[in-house]
Amino acid sequence: MKLDLIGSLAALLTTGAFAPQALKTIRTRDTSGISLGMYMILTPGVALWFVYGVAIGSWPIMVANAVTFSLAGTILALKLRHG
Repeated sequence: MKLDLIGSLAALLTTGAFAPQALKTIRTRDTSGISLGMYMILTPGVALWFVYGVAIGSWPIMVANAVTFSLAGTILALKLRHG
C-alpha cells in the first residue's frame, strides 16, 4: 500500500535523524546539553504515538515509535541518573 510506503519513509527519516544524537548520548553518558523537561514530555508522547499506531494498525508508526521510545527512555534514564 502506498500509504505504508510513505509512513515507512517518514518513520525512517525521523527515527534515523534522532538516532545518532541518542546513540552519542548513550555512548558518552554526557547529558549536560539535554533538557530534562523536554525528555519528560517527549518520552510519554512517543509512547502514546506507539499506542495510536497499534490502535489504527499502522506498523510504520508502531516500529518507529517503539525504537524512538527505547532511545528516548534510555536518554531520560541517563539524564535522571547522571543529571
